[in-house]
Amino acid sequence: MKYSRKTLILTIFAVLIFVNLSAQKPAIIKIDTNRKIGEIDRNIYGSFIEPLYTVVYPKLYDPESKLADENGFRKDLIELSKELKIPVVRWPGGNYVSGYNWEDGIGPKELRPIRMELAWNALDKNQMGTDEYSKFCELIGAKNFVCINAGTGTLDQARHWVEYCNVEKGTYYSDLRRKYGNEKPYDVKYWALGNEIDGYWQMGHKNVEDYCKFALEAAKLMEWTDKTIKLIACGAAEYKPDNGWIEWNRYILQHLAGHMDYLSVHRYVERPKDDFAGFMAMGCDLDRKIVINKCLIEETKYNIAYGPLTSMLQQLDQPGPKKPVYISFDEWSGAGYDLASALMVAQHLNAFVRNADVVKMANFTLLTELIGYSPEGDFKTAIYQPFYLFSNNCSGSSLDVFTDCENYSTNKFGNVPYLDVTAAYNQANDQLVINIVNRHEVKNMPTSILLQEGEFAGEAFVYEVNGKSINSVNTKDEQNVGIKTEKIKLKGNTLSYEFPCHSFTQIVLKLKSK
Repeated sequence: MKYSRKTLILTIFAVLIFVNLSAQKPAIIKIDTNRKIGEIDRNIYGSFIEPLYTVVYPKLYDPESKLADENGFRKDLIELSKELKIPVVRWPGGNYVSGYNWEDGIGPKELRPIRMELAWNALDKNQMGTDEYSKFCELIGAKNFVCINAGTGTLDQARHWVEYCNVEKGTYYSDLRRKYGNEKPYDVKYWALGNEIDGYWQMGHKNVEDYCKFALEAAKLMEWTDKTIKLIACGAAEYKPDNGWIEWNRYILQHLAGHMDYLSVHRYVERPKDDFAGFMAMGCDLDRKIVINKCLIEETKYNIAYGPLTSMLQQLDQPGPKKPVYISFDEWSGAGYDLASALMVAQHLNAFVRNADVVKMANFTLLTELIGYSPEGDFKTAIYQPFYLFSNNCSGSSLDVFTDCENYSTNKFGNVPYLDVTAAYNQANDQLVINIVNRHEVKNMPTSILLQEGEFAGEAFVYEVNGKSINSVNTKDEQNVGIKTEKIKLKGNTLSYEFPCHSFTQIVLKLKSK
């Protein structure tokens, strides 16, 4: 009996030592610059503007403000937007666009009609229209991404809008643009064929068959007006438990193949109350949605090339759709403005980088939410900080990164890694960027980063987005969530670093030339 008790105590002691050593085992990140996923398209750092509530009036357009420029735009918003290097802005909606007639927003402002805006229960004075949005995009260095009205709109409204924006002169609508003071065309490249038309909340809601009939004809007329445009088809936005959204997207891809360049994906993550770990785990849902849609795109390619109705000869001659289809993740957000939301923004951008082979456009909802509003001057919100680091530093080829770290589970997701990691390699200047979110609320994560081939060169810049708590927010007077910068020395092919709890860290370094 005495021997058994001693054995039991020794066994328990050994187990405790093992558990403690396991807990202290550093995480491992392995990076191989030869394992490329795809080129990162800078359009994933896009944003979105819609005139709901105060988003446009007065946050963006406020001619009465002492901070307004000659166009009525807030100069402080323009400068902070330029720092983000936003490449593309989607406008004017959103739900708003499904009741919008673009011709209400052109011409002398005093003559523009005031309309009932049913999507957000407001009055629309139409002071921001096509010419103003295009001017704003020009000022911040962004391309235009226009969403047409596929709800209550018509085919003529769609093709005439393209004519107004992209035809140089000599037609009714191009000459109308010139008459209103804009001689050069806007050359709008990206056009969305409606917004969330599968949603019951949408004005002009359609089933998938009726939507495809409209979208196909609109695409045809718009492409005939300008053959250089890229079209974004309306993917499902209503994620019901029956997974009907998958069938909607499958039908869209099958019936609009050859006329669409992107499939639009919208996803707003849920934020569980008082559950940080559950909120952080929602980042896993982003990859799931992307991968499912990627598989649908691949399925469509295969069915077109080798479907049951295709003869053997056609199989040999037809490699697939006339043009590739990518994902435009053109509505997403961080579900708030605090540090936790900043980490969710970083996880979204990580998901887009990790799936760079298929995600070629993304647009944050909304530009004026990244930037804090004050009548006395705008400021950088907590969610601004990770967006800035990604859009300014993360480019080149996305790499397939191996990560081994502690996991956790929630009631929705199992085996959630505490470290969410991506990496990008720019071969032109031998720059490697590593993006790491530590999802743990209270625990730092000691980590070894191993370069599988080659060596690090010189020193690394380490940028950390963090705050005292997950609820830390920024205001006009207090920047509680900022970017902490430090330099660290590098040697060989191993880098050891401890990632603080509830943080986003970006490491920018050089590799020795081969």
